[in-house]
Amino acid sequence: MDLGLVNQTAIVTGGNRGIGAAVALALASEGVDLFLTARDAAELARTAADIAAQTGRKVHVKACDMRDADVARQVVDAALSVYGKLDLLVNNAGATKRGDFLELTDEDWHDGFELKFHGYVRMARAAWPALGRSQGSIINISGVGSRVGSAEFAIGGAVNVALLNLTKALADRGRHEGIRVNAVNPGRIATERLTRNIERMAQQQGITSEEAGRQHLATVGIKRFGLPREIGALCAYLASSHADFMQGTVIDIDGGETRAL
Repeated sequence: MDLGLVNQTAIVTGGNRGIGAAVALALASEGVDLFLTARDAAELARTAADIAAQTGRKVHVKACDMRDADVARQVVDAALSVYGKLDLLVNNAGATKRGDFLELTDEDWHDGFELKFHGYVRMARAAWPALGRSQGSIINISGVGSRVGSAEFAIGGAVNVALLNLTKALADRGRHEGIRVNAVNPGRIATERLTRNIERMAQQQGITSEEAGRQHLATVGIKRFGLPREIGALCAYLASSHADFMQGTVIDIDGGETRAL
C-alpha cells in the first residue's frame, strides 16, 4: 500500500530508542523527513544516523528534556527552520515510575505528569499552527494502562487516561481546523523497558528472565510480546490519507490483553 507520505515532515519525541525509534524508522521508510528529540544526545545521534543510512531520508535531532517548559517551542521552531513545514507530530517521550502507591511521592507524581502529560500538551500547542497550515496530524502514544487500573502503575495509568481525554479534546478542535488527532495504546512491547521489568520480576522470584517472561505472558493472557515495528507500521498508516476519517480514535495494539471497553 502506498501511504503517500513522501516528502512530508514529522517530529517524533522520544525518538532515540524503542517505540519512538521504530515509529521514526517506519515513517522514514515511507519517505518522511524527520526531526527527532530525546534526552540522550549520543544515542539520539546514533539512531538518527542509522535511520538516515537505511532510508536515505533527512533526519535532524535536538537533545532536550520535555520537562523544560521552553523546549516544545524550541523543537518546533528548529524543525520549521530546517524543513519550512510540519505535517506530523508523534508525541512519544516519557515514562512514569512504577511502585507501591503508598511509597510514591509527590515528586514522583509531578515528574510523571510533567514529562509525559504536560510534555504532550506543550508540543501539541507549539505545533498546532504549523499543523493547521499543512492540514497535518498528531499521534499521541499512550498505553493500555489507561484502560484498566493496576496497583503498581498508578501514576502511569492516570497519565495515560489523561492523554486519551486530551486526544479527544484536541480532536474536537481539530475537526474544525483540519488537524487530525488520534492515539495509540501499545501493550506489552518488546523494548528495553519491558526487558527491565521482566528482569526485575525474575530477581524477585528467583527465576530466569526467560521463565519470568513466560509467566508474564501467561498472566496477562497473550501469546507473545508485541514488536516496536508493529507500532511503527500503525503510526505510519494513521499519518496517511488512508486514515483521513479517523479523528479522536484510540487504538489498542496489545495482542488482545485488554478486554475492557
